[in-house]
Amino acid sequence: MTERVAVVGGGPAGLMAATYTARAGLDTTVFDGGESILARNAHLENVPGFPAGVNARSFLDATREQAADAGVGFVDEHVASVAGDRPFTVETESGAAHAAEFVVAASWPDTSYLDGFDVERVQRGSKTMLVADRFARLDVDGLYAAGRVARQYHQAVVAAGHGATAGLTVVEDSDRAYYHDWVAPDGYFTGRGRDVPPGTEEIGEEERRQRERESLEALDSRSPADPPSQHPSVDDE
Repeated sequence: MTERVAVVGGGPAGLMAATYTARAGLDTTVFDGGESILARNAHLENVPGFPAGVNARSFLDATREQAADAGVGFVDEHVASVAGDRPFTVETESGAAHAAEFVVAASWPDTSYLDGFDVERVQRGSKTMLVADRFARLDVDGLYAAGRVARQYHQAVVAAGHGATAGLTVVEDSDRAYYHDWVAPDGYFTGRGRDVPPGTEEIGEEERRQRERESLEALDSRSPADPPSQHPSVDDE
């Protein structure tokens, strides 16, 4: 089976990259081999839409659920290596091999699975980061980097936004026509005699109200979240 897009990392950057590529109709798989560092937050603040902040585990769970609803598949394993020419071969630690035409590195702080490629890296203390252009592309066609591993600021909202940039860049580099992910009110385009752009949707008032109800129900239905994870170097005793 060939996944058009493989995203390595299940934090905010990886999940948002995957959400955008999946919503564009690209087959997308997230390889999520461990807990996101965001889960260590005692309380996540400075996130749009949450004036009092939000539980970081709830935020991650909801973002993963959002990606799944968009059609993203998940492989809960670490990636051991990415190799070959396009399509790339993404091999997990269990030895399973997956093919992908696009690979987005959104893992932190591991980049060792890309050691077979001549991509620019920088060292920041003990951490290795990837040097991407402003649209998240790496030096090898089909490879991208998003979030902290791509030298972005260590903030959840920045990582999520950069993941969205990476996802949209993948869409632009794919065989998809011009793409704009937007839900517009009925008549916004057609009422002016224009075609609705690819990726855009016009909805009427009844459908808008239904989606609004579903969004509120989804927020209300979330169960209490787990407490934060401690840094692994801290003694639990």
